[in-house]
Amino acid sequence: MQGLLDFLKGLGAARLTAMIAVTAALIGFFGFVIMRVTAPQMTTLFTDLGMDDSSSIIKDLERQGIPFEIRNEGSVILVPKDKVTRLRMKLAEGGLPKGGGVGYEIFDKSDALGTTSFVQNINHLRALEGELARTIRAIDRIQAARVHLVLPERPLFSRETPEPSASIVVRVRGALDAAQIRAIRHLVASAVNGLKPQRVSIVDEAGQLLADGTQTDIDQQVGDERRNTFEKRMRKQVEDIVSSVVGAGRARVQLSADFDFNRITQTSDRYDPEGRVLRSSQTREEQSASSESNGQVTVNNELPGNQQNQQQQQPPRDQSKKTEETNNYEISRTTKTEVTEAGRVNRISVAVLVDGAYSKNEKGELVYKERSKEELDRIAALVRSAIGFDQKRGDQVEVVNLKFADAPTVPQINEPSGFLGMLQFTKDDVMYVIELAVMMLLGIVVVFMVVRPLVKKIIASDEVAAALKSAVPALTDETAQAQAHAQQTATLIDVAQVQGQVHAQSVHRVGELADRNPGEAAAIIRQWLAEPQQQ
Repeated sequence: MQGLLDFLKGLGAARLTAMIAVTAALIGFFGFVIMRVTAPQMTTLFTDLGMDDSSSIIKDLERQGIPFEIRNEGSVILVPKDKVTRLRMKLAEGGLPKGGGVGYEIFDKSDALGTTSFVQNINHLRALEGELARTIRAIDRIQAARVHLVLPERPLFSRETPEPSASIVVRVRGALDAAQIRAIRHLVASAVNGLKPQRVSIVDEAGQLLADGTQTDIDQQVGDERRNTFEKRMRKQVEDIVSSVVGAGRARVQLSADFDFNRITQTSDRYDPEGRVLRSSQTREEQSASSESNGQVTVNNELPGNQQNQQQQQPPRDQSKKTEETNNYEISRTTKTEVTEAGRVNRISVAVLVDGAYSKNEKGELVYKERSKEELDRIAALVRSAIGFDQKRGDQVEVVNLKFADAPTVPQINEPSGFLGMLQFTKDDVMYVIELAVMMLLGIVVVFMVVRPLVKKIIASDEVAAALKSAVPALTDETAQAQAHAQQTATLIDVAQVQGQVHAQSVHRVGELADRNPGEAAAIIRQWLAEPQQQ
């Protein structure tokens, strides 16, 4: 310990302070690097959280002692990657996140005996609105939703019941298409008793009216969606069959369909004269006879007996017979009712643009070559077959060959093989490796740019001190010995005086020899001066 204390005292206060500061900085830096490297990889637990859900989830995570990070003012929570699945299931068991609304759980803790019917109705309305908002948020592109329901009660002594209505405000990512808007309206209408889809209005966060709640709007949306779906399906069919001939990305197809959305009902009756059936038959016969006298009026003729005898003697002159027959038949009748629904295709127009053929010349450059008319006719025939071409309907198909602005490029995909092909890295893994590499690089920079110069400076200071100490060891020893041993110091002084006298005598003799022989002395000096030049 005494040797260590002497070593520290020998370093000096300045160097000791510098060493302590450098040591503390290095310990802090490498401690940060080690903590950063050994820290668990964080990933997203939930996004787009409300303040209520965020506070509830954070409280639960603190209770479980799980590390977490908060971003975007609490709307995003990050947890260790290896615990995400378990935490989501655990929080779902506790009903988190709730989505910022109140659902049917409002009745779990309510006291039914102490509440009035008005409070129960309000709670039921709140629960229904909250459940509908949660269901709407489950649809893709919808970030948040709020539902307002109006469920009027039937007034007393009233025959008509007011219709319910609904208003929905949504916050979306991007834009909703017509099918999603119609799906939301039908979803809400099916969940509320007596509510019709045309009574549901939808507004986005920008105040844009997505559905105004009119019957015409619904019919128009249905018609537009049906036409768009038909055109998209037919366009894909044409593109697939043309691309298989000319190559992928070397054909452009535009298709337009004219639809008739009028609903037509036709009724026709047809009678078959050959197909008849006897329904009833009636026959009537009449027969009559008359006799003619001579026209004389006498007493004898007027007597009853004579008149009868005369009739017996004379045969009747006029006899008539009449027969009538009436037959009633049922004629065969066919009644046909045809209902033509809306959405009939009146006409289809197709425009197909194909690129030409490319071949390499002797220099290896791509050379454009137009397609032949026969090949274009074959492509047009394929397109007609794909769309169900009907000339009576007025369909049109145009196939044109033009050079595209950019020549086709074949992408080269180098798939890893062997051991590298077996490795599958995700984005998080790549970012983690990059972070480790940056930490290691910073550590190397600190070692070579900070630690190494400081160590060299300390070592250099020690070497200078040692050199100075070795350069004057005799003086230090003489001073110490002079203080401790005065006699030895005096003896050394006498010896030095004697050596000085001897040196002075030698110098005096050399001077006398030079005075006596000046020529020889000058030659010796010239020789000494010439020796460095010869070397």
